[in-house]
Amino acid sequence: MKRSPIEIFSEWVTLGKADGMEENHKSSVLNMLDFALKEREDFTFIDAGCGTGWVVRMVSKMESCFSANGVDGSVKMIEKAKSIDNINKYDCSDLSVWKPNSKKDVVMSMEVMYYFEDPLRIIQNIFDNWLDSGGVFIMGIDYYLENKSSHDWPEKTNVSIMNLLSQKEWEKILIQSGLKKVRSWRHGNNEEWEGTLILTGTKN
Repeated sequence: MKRSPIEIFSEWVTLGKADGMEENHKSSVLNMLDFALKEREDFTFIDAGCGTGWVVRMVSKMESCFSANGVDGSVKMIEKAKSIDNINKYDCSDLSVWKPNSKKDVVMSMEVMYYFEDPLRIIQNIFDNWLDSGGVFIMGIDYYLENKSSHDWPEKTNVSIMNLLSQKEWEKILIQSGLKKVRSWRHGNNEEWEGTLILTGTKN
């Protein structure tokens, strides 16, 4: 019986598996942040699908960060984030409908967007309701068509929703949402691994 991504990620918290996310994704996240923040003197930030909040905690310590928030669909992930960090704001909500109190300069998402039936709906909500004018959206995923070594993940993990799309299809989704200057690249690739697919665009 396949289970929803939220069920599985909540179980990861209980089993202690969530702690490995930082170790596995840190290099890609730093590459994404370097790109998104390179011309910003100060900024506000949201991590979409923040898990236990490790990216929010890391970003909030940057001198140029005015505020850092996290949002995730898993109650257990958010409970864990709040238990570690009582300074930054965390919300448990459905990413397709949630809206922050104020629009932000940078919205980041790592290893989240393919867990939805309709990723465009999430990214459209981010474009319409999360991103300030001139803001940057940046996302990273390891499960995509060109990364053949990731194709068996649905069977391995028993997750009910995993959207396998190509690099071009993801670019098209960002463009459809209204984002401009859309571009993509891969980080950390080697002979057996195509790397993290990173996609970004701005709200002009």
